[in-house]
Amino acid sequence: MKIKTESPELSDMFYDCKQKGVHLTILLTGASGFIGSRLLKELVKIKEGNQNDTLDSKSLSVRCVTRNKRFLSSETIKKLENFEIVEADLSKYEDCKRALENIDIAFYLVHSMEGSSRNWKKFSVKEAQTAENFSKAADECNVKRIIYLGGLTHGNENELSQHMLSRKHVGEILKNSKSSVTIFRAAVILGSGGGSFEMLRYLVERLPLMVCPKWVQTKCQPIFLDDVVAYLSKSMLVRDTEDKTFDIGGPDVLTYMDMMKIYARILGKSIIILIIPFLTPRLSSYWVDLVTPIKASLARPLIDSLKHEAIVKDDSIVHLIPLKLKSFEESLQYCLIEENRYKKNKDPNHVRKEKTSLSLNYKILLTSLILLLAIGTTYYFLNSRTQFLEPFWLSIAIIWYLLILFAIYFIRYGARLGALLAGILAWCTLAFWLFDVYSFVFRYSVIVNEPGNDEILRDVIGIIIASFTIISSHNIFHKIHIHG
Repeated sequence: MKIKTESPELSDMFYDCKQKGVHLTILLTGASGFIGSRLLKELVKIKEGNQNDTLDSKSLSVRCVTRNKRFLSSETIKKLENFEIVEADLSKYEDCKRALENIDIAFYLVHSMEGSSRNWKKFSVKEAQTAENFSKAADECNVKRIIYLGGLTHGNENELSQHMLSRKHVGEILKNSKSSVTIFRAAVILGSGGGSFEMLRYLVERLPLMVCPKWVQTKCQPIFLDDVVAYLSKSMLVRDTEDKTFDIGGPDVLTYMDMMKIYARILGKSIIILIIPFLTPRLSSYWVDLVTPIKASLARPLIDSLKHEAIVKDDSIVHLIPLKLKSFEESLQYCLIEENRYKKNKDPNHVRKEKTSLSLNYKILLTSLILLLAIGTTYYFLNSRTQFLEPFWLSIAIIWYLLILFAIYFIRYGARLGALLAGILAWCTLAFWLFDVYSFVFRYSVIVNEPGNDEILRDVIGIIIASFTIISSHNIFHKIHIHG
């Protein structure tokens, strides 16, 4: 059973940190992640004395936990005094103990959504083990408070997806510790870099026509990332948030389809959305994997969670921590501004070698596809074989041209579908030209009449270009992911 701390001196420490001699030490897990990196910046503002009249910046220390120090922003770190970085794997108990030693408040923002699409369910086992280790280590280290961000869902466990069930179980495991545990439950969090928002953004920006499952009609209450961070940071200094669970959401209740249409309107783009009831989460995740840089193993749990209605039913937090919550449209505008600022300020000297290689492959692939189109066109004015003007070959040519144009369209937007189409087309085209050369060498027609010398030269050039297309499309298909 959970044992609560009754000492008024101990409890008051959290709510009047200007008392002489009182020092508060905060642990931030997931410091390099989507939520944690923003919360770290908020804690920097607090330490600089700009955000909170109750908390003295000199009375606050921050310890960040990450699996790799280089993922933390060096600019943020430079601004902090009393700042410590701990490299640790919280799925290991000893690492949890080392991270939680002498900690007063711990923000638990660890969330595992890793692995291939075949074993994506295994992340829930890892999450439960990590939470167990953290809870036991928190008891041993006498941690006073744990603040956790979970998912917003309602209904019994049999109705929940594996993803949302895992988030719920993590909260229950943490509540079994002796610490005072505050749980926030949020639905779609709107911010540049977040999985749900990036999936929305890429789908709308890339597809004029979308085939969607029925889950896009499920209602949810999206909330802006900065508002989530504000609730998290302010809650540690509000006594009435102890040992409670709060639903948090923005002012708008929308379906995912509503969100896509609003975003398209902001971009000045018209989209058509077709609902197909039998499209399963598995098929949807593969489709998202092909048309966005988001892996199927990450898209699957995200899509599963979107099947559940996620609306705030208990808004008690708005009275304890009053915020001017941003609307969905305002949130999108902020996200776009942040995205443009990131692109403008990105240091070209810090671009990874792999990204440079990927950019080169893009150029090779686009160039080779355009050259294939040019070579294919010569069949209709530099060719002595009239069979290619017959309806059968003309219909194949039309399909071939359309698929190449589709491939170029998706490649320009960085979608794996473009690379996949380009690779399939290149293999088919390569086979066609190889058969044509075979007809010339062995004097045995495989396709149509034997080609002439000029046509063979064209075939050889086409074979070289198709080979480049295959290689570059393969490289892009396996390097294009940005999440997971």
